[in-house]
Amino acid sequence: MGFFIETLIGGLMAGMLYSLIALGFVLIFKASGVFNFAQGAMVLFAALGMARFAEWFPQWFGFESKALANVLAFVAAMAMMVVVAWLIERLALSKLVNQEAVTLLMATLGITYFLDGFGQTLFGNDIYKIDVGMPKDPVIVGDSLFQGGILISQEDLIAALIAAALVTLLSVFFQKTATGRALRAVADDHQAAQSIGIPLNRIWVIVWSVAGFVALVAGIIWGSKLGVQFSLSLVALKALPVVILGGLTSVPGAIIGGLIIGVGEKLSEIYIGPYFGGGIEIWFAYVLALVFLLVRPQGLFGEKIIDRV
Repeated sequence: MGFFIETLIGGLMAGMLYSLIALGFVLIFKASGVFNFAQGAMVLFAALGMARFAEWFPQWFGFESKALANVLAFVAAMAMMVVVAWLIERLALSKLVNQEAVTLLMATLGITYFLDGFGQTLFGNDIYKIDVGMPKDPVIVGDSLFQGGILISQEDLIAALIAAALVTLLSVFFQKTATGRALRAVADDHQAAQSIGIPLNRIWVIVWSVAGFVALVAGIIWGSKLGVQFSLSLVALKALPVVILGGLTSVPGAIIGGLIIGVGEKLSEIYIGPYFGGGIEIWFAYVLALVFLLVRPQGLFGEKIIDRV
């Protein structure tokens, strides 16, 4: 029983991290109605900025405090992502207002390749580390209840709590603020939103900035766990089944979808994997997403689209 609970907790913590990346997809889709393939590149670009700024600032300004370097690096990386958001709106999205969704989709693909290439030019292509002080050693709890206790990764636990707090904050932002309601209005109909005075260019800058902030937090967490390398952008692929399962338009759906996939892949790998030779954790989420596409393509919490002719 203790091992099952340990696996379950590990799946929940992994699921929260998947939800954090999936939030970036949901934010962009809610504001523009297009799937943002650049989210993985944004996570990588933000993580590269955080890692390199934390390395460069002590050299440039002559101080040794790692905490100060991390704070300054976070501020600089966030400012960089806001500039990226402004440039994306100014140079790409503002030219594509009221265009077909596939046109916007292709624009995000172009942004993906640009950020990947520009990131290598600006920050280099080595493997970098992010050290924000999260404890690496696991702890054992519940040893009085279960034989051997339950092994919990402190790093994963803190990362999951950060992800949960950010998800909660963004949910409140979308539901309770005027800007959040404006974002939903823009997603529903660009022309209608413009006709009632919602400034489309400002809304897009805001939502890409928020998505950049989410990408930065996700990049710091995953960079701390895995190191900052160019395969980090592939982590975003794990979020694709999450948004399919939860629904492209639902922030709560991103949370629930991430938890389901995180728990499902851990339990399936442990309890079903031995019968198939292992490796289920790699493809479980995608098979589950395929099933949902066949049965409920809008996801658990997505809005069902009905076309009347």
